[in-house]
Amino acid sequence: MPMQEGTFIAPGYPEETADGPASPQDQRAPDVYAANCPTRQLLDRVADKWSVLILTTLGNGEMRFNALKRRIDGISQKMLSQTLRSLERDGLVLRHVVPTVPVTVSYAISPLGRELLDALQAMIDWAERRMVVVAQAQQIYDARERELADIWN
Repeated sequence: MPMQEGTFIAPGYPEETADGPASPQDQRAPDVYAANCPTRQLLDRVADKWSVLILTTLGNGEMRFNALKRRIDGISQKMLSQTLRSLERDGLVLRHVVPTVPVTVSYAISPLGRELLDALQAMIDWAERRMVVVAQAQQIYDARERELADIWN
């Protein structure tokens, strides 16, 4: 596919050639700032609140679906199912099916997912430690916005 003059192909994803996608050796290094970078898609997954909560919960050991749902307050059955499926697809969660009646399904964090745990726990720890400061900043911002709205109305 010919490029138009001035067209920029952002690094981070393979360029198309006349014969189809570029070969792996022709691909550029990932660049999370590029719109179509696969790294950005992975960051979207691992930074999602439900993914973080599921992965950190499974970091404590294998769990069945309903135990996960009870542990992660506020997650719907549909969202838990979708997120588990996505995490399994990404290789971050392992699904174990035992052929019983009814079928028993449990989930565990994969070795790849376990690599993320320190970073995720650090993020959770920071959020818990700094939430008071963030709440104060939000109150100051909201008060300032109300004052400006009063002036303009």
